[in-house]
Amino acid sequence: MKLCKVDQLIGKEILARDVFTTEYKILLSEGTVLKYEYIQKLKELNIRQVYIKEKELDTKTVMILKEDVEKTFKSKVKSILERHTYSHNTNLVELCQTADYIITNILEEEEVVEKIYDIKERSSDIYEHSINLCSLATIVALKMGLSQETVHDIGVGCLLHDLGLRYLAIVYDDQDISQLSEKEFAEFKKHPVYAYTALRDETWISNDSKDMILYHHERLDGSGYPLKATDISKECHIVQICDAFDEMICGIGCKRKKVYEAVEYLKRNKDIKFDGKIVDILLEFTAVYPAGTIIKTNEGETGIVLYQNKQFPDRPVIRITKDRNGIAVDKVKDLAEINNVYVEEVIE
Repeated sequence: MKLCKVDQLIGKEILARDVFTTEYKILLSEGTVLKYEYIQKLKELNIRQVYIKEKELDTKTVMILKEDVEKTFKSKVKSILERHTYSHNTNLVELCQTADYIITNILEEEEVVEKIYDIKERSSDIYEHSINLCSLATIVALKMGLSQETVHDIGVGCLLHDLGLRYLAIVYDDQDISQLSEKEFAEFKKHPVYAYTALRDETWISNDSKDMILYHHERLDGSGYPLKATDISKECHIVQICDAFDEMICGIGCKRKKVYEAVEYLKRNKDIKFDGKIVDILLEFTAVYPAGTIIKTNEGETGIVLYQNKQFPDRPVIRITKDRNGIAVDKVKDLAEINNVYVEEVIE
């Protein structure tokens, strides 16, 4: 429901509340479909505003994991990690099977590597973040044609990559960790070492997965931590990039960002902090403006993203709801077919 000026009505709107005369008699009932003559009568009676029902927008969100499936996996991962204590890793073996379940679930989807996914900004904990990282890295690995064994190792590494955060008593969600005290910042940067050390002697997890856990915050230019390592495997690069992206949009160790801001960050740091080829692969299937995002075009129109265009992650189909003068309209534009129109800003 929204309050709308009568002067902006164009017809066919549906009243969300009764409209009364000055004598408090019902002039038009809730649910009435406004016709031209009704709008004219409202104007004659000097009724300037009415409440109308907002149209249900047919947005089509494409997620890597369905919501109920993701909740099931989150519950499983959380249960396993919360039972874990440092150097007592028996329960963690279950995460190997959980990684395979996630990978299998992804593979069951048709055209899994051809879709553009609506990966949305959200508030989440390390359990949900680890599952989303596993999903993102799995898609990247599949698009790169990596072996089944390697995809499995990546999945396991992703689910365990932030195990070290469980050993910290530092608040790191939705805040810039560089703003922590010097002592807390130094402690936070040790979490990959803590996790690696806890798992170093385990035989059920591969050395490649252990490396992903240790190196997931390293960067190409040596600006990462904890070791400032630069000579690492492509599998580690996959986890680094997907982790950096998902951390930004869910606020793990940083202030939460919009998806388009995280995308721009990766683009700016291609071949500097991150492997450019892997960044390109991630961005191939990541919608810059997820379904449901409120946007403004370069022509000054306001609209909502309905769904994505295959092969064009930054050129979605949008429904225009207001023209450049703020007048209510209802029209659909496919940005893949209109070269001179683009998204200029995201409206909070």
